[in-house]
Amino acid sequence: MNFTNNKLSLPKIRDELVRLEDSIIFALIERAQFAQNNNIYDPDHFQQEGFPGSFLEYLLHEIESVHAKVRRYTSPDEYPFTSPLPEPILPPLAYPSLLAPNTVNYNSQLYHIYTTQITPSICRPGDDGNYGSSATKDVEVLQILSRRIHFGKFVAEAKFSGEEHEEYVRLIKKRDRQGLMALLTNKAVEERLLRRLRRKALIYGQEIDDETSPPPPGATEKPVRPSVDEAPSNLRIPLEAFADMYEKYVIPLTKEVEVDYLLQRLDSPDFVPAGLKDVSASSTLTDRFQP
Repeated sequence: MNFTNNKLSLPKIRDELVRLEDSIIFALIERAQFAQNNNIYDPDHFQQEGFPGSFLEYLLHEIESVHAKVRRYTSPDEYPFTSPLPEPILPPLAYPSLLAPNTVNYNSQLYHIYTTQITPSICRPGDDGNYGSSATKDVEVLQILSRRIHFGKFVAEAKFSGEEHEEYVRLIKKRDRQGLMALLTNKAVEERLLRRLRRKALIYGQEIDDETSPPPPGATEKPVRPSVDEAPSNLRIPLEAFADMYEKYVIPLTKEVEVDYLLQRLDSPDFVPAGLKDVSASSTLTDRFQP
């Protein structure tokens, strides 16, 4: 996300979250072409001198080391999985101050869930030997999921700065984690999100057949709206896998990020985010960013 030339606004947050949905589903489709290849997650299977982790962890650290040099992890929406990482070789960018100082990073939880729960739900069992290709796709999925989950910080800041500010402050002072979770949760919006994700999985996940005869001259071709109840058999990932992943893992982890960020929010009482425009007048917008 480009933070350098525009102020952060609630519509901008929503647009980014919707774009991330598309990026995630396409990245999952790419990973699903290979078998699970669990050897790449086993720290005892590959022995890299001086590195104690798995093949995927090794590749992730190597890729993040390169990305760190081009200042990827100085961006407000990027969080590395590994450390230590080298300093950037490019001069720093002047990002606007959008988030209060915090230490929230859920990448270790995300990594465990991805390798033990998500890949088995989208990939066929077994080992096809495509270790490098599988791990490369894993890195892409993990990085996109990390951005999606940690975007909860921007959502939390928007909600904290909105019409329910005083209630958020009260719950934070009480360290009421359950109360904060209830306040930021909107089940109706979550259900709409999951319906949209199922339709995206159906549309993006199927092989498009170009053998259909074109309409006769002068006729108007009516678009076909596929139904999730009549899923075609040529889907590249299981229909429910995408929405289930969001429901079981992405949404809960995002809300945990939001709550943890809020619990640290009052540690910086003088912080004012740069450019969260129209927050106080946009309670309906904050409801749309769930989570």
